[in-house]
Amino acid sequence: MARKLSAAQAKSHLADCLRKAENGEPVIITRHGKAVAALVGMDRVALPRQKDARAVAGLAGGWKGSEDLVQALTKVRRTRPRRLCTILDEARTGRR
Repeated sequence: MARKLSAAQAKSHLADCLRKAENGEPVIITRHGKAVAALVGMDRVALPRQKDARAVAGLAGGWKGSEDLVQALTKVRRTRPRRLCTILDEARTGRR
Protein backbone atom coordinates (compact mmCIF):
# COMPACT_ATOMS: atom_id res chain seq x y z
CA MET A 1 0.00 0.00 0.00
CA ALA A 2 1.28 3.47 -0.89
CA ARG A 3 2.30 5.80 1.89
CA LYS A 4 0.92 9.37 1.70
CA LEU A 5 2.90 12.34 2.98
CA SER A 6 2.61 16.09 2.68
CA ALA A 7 5.36 17.85 0.72
CA ALA A 8 6.83 19.17 3.98
CA GLN A 9 6.86 15.69 5.53
CA ALA A 10 8.43 14.19 2.40
CA LYS A 11 11.10 16.87 2.44
CA SER A 12 12.01 16.28 6.07
CA HIS A 13 11.96 12.47 5.66
CA LEU A 14 13.40 12.23 2.16
CA ALA A 15 15.88 9.45 2.97
CA ASP A 16 13.10 7.28 4.41
CA CYS A 17 10.85 8.01 1.41
CA LEU A 18 13.61 7.03 -1.01
CA ARG A 19 14.27 3.83 0.94
CA LYS A 20 10.58 2.89 0.83
CA ALA A 21 10.36 3.55 -2.93
CA GLU A 22 13.54 1.58 -3.47
CA ASN A 23 11.99 -1.35 -1.59
CA GLY A 24 8.88 -1.31 -3.77
CA GLU A 25 6.51 0.80 -1.65
CA PRO A 26 5.32 3.89 -3.57
CA VAL A 27 5.26 7.18 -1.69
CA ILE A 28 2.51 9.63 -2.65
CA ILE A 29 3.33 13.30 -2.01
CA THR A 30 0.45 15.68 -1.41
CA ARG A 31 0.04 19.44 -1.39
CA HIS A 32 -2.96 20.81 0.50
CA GLY A 33 -4.36 17.27 0.69
CA LYS A 34 -4.20 16.67 -3.08
CA ALA A 35 -1.81 14.06 -4.52
CA VAL A 36 0.71 15.85 -6.75
CA ALA A 37 3.65 13.44 -7.12
CA ALA A 38 4.82 9.91 -6.46
CA LEU A 39 8.16 8.36 -5.64
CA VAL A 40 8.51 4.88 -7.08
CA GLY A 41 11.41 2.49 -7.50
CA MET A 42 13.39 2.64 -10.75
CA ASP A 43 12.29 -0.90 -11.56
CA ARG A 44 8.76 0.49 -12.04
CA VAL A 45 9.83 3.20 -14.51
CA ALA A 46 10.21 2.61 -18.24
CA LEU A 47 13.05 4.86 -19.37
CA PRO A 48 12.82 6.39 -22.84
CA ARG A 49 15.34 5.46 -25.51
CA GLN A 50 15.44 8.79 -27.28
CA LYS A 51 16.72 12.08 -25.91
CA ASP A 52 14.23 14.74 -26.87
CA ALA A 53 11.34 16.69 -25.41
CA ARG A 54 8.97 13.74 -25.76
CA ALA A 55 11.22 11.70 -23.47
CA VAL A 56 10.51 13.95 -20.48
CA ALA A 57 6.79 13.26 -20.62
CA GLY A 58 7.54 9.58 -21.23
CA LEU A 59 9.22 9.20 -17.83
CA ALA A 60 5.94 9.48 -15.98
CA GLY A 61 3.91 9.09 -19.15
CA GLY A 62 0.40 8.21 -19.92
CA TRP A 63 -1.39 10.65 -17.67
CA LYS A 64 -4.28 12.72 -18.92
CA GLY A 65 -2.86 15.79 -20.60
CA SER A 66 0.69 14.48 -21.07
CA GLU A 67 0.34 15.12 -24.82
CA ASP A 68 -0.08 18.83 -24.03
CA LEU A 69 3.20 18.77 -22.09
CA VAL A 70 5.01 17.16 -25.01
CA GLN A 71 3.74 19.84 -27.39
CA ALA A 72 4.67 22.62 -24.99
CA LEU A 73 8.19 21.23 -24.47
CA THR A 74 8.84 21.03 -28.19
CA LYS A 75 8.04 24.75 -28.49
CA VAL A 76 10.29 25.91 -25.63
CA ARG A 77 13.34 27.85 -26.65
CA ARG A 78 16.32 28.16 -24.38
CA THR A 79 17.29 31.64 -23.37
CA ARG A 80 20.88 32.69 -23.20
CA PRO A 81 22.42 32.46 -19.73
CA ARG A 82 22.51 35.69 -17.76
CA ARG A 83 25.70 36.88 -16.16
CA LEU A 84 25.90 36.91 -12.37
CA CYS A 85 26.55 40.66 -12.21
CA THR A 86 23.36 41.27 -14.25
CA ILE A 87 21.34 39.11 -11.87
CA LEU A 88 22.78 40.92 -8.83
CA ASP A 89 22.06 44.33 -10.38
CA GLU A 90 18.47 43.29 -11.11
CA ALA A 91 18.05 42.03 -7.54
CA ARG A 92 19.34 45.32 -6.11
CA THR A 93 17.12 47.50 -8.27
CA GLY A 94 14.06 45.26 -8.15
CA ARG A 95 14.03 44.86 -11.95
CA ARG A 96 13.73 41.62 -13.77
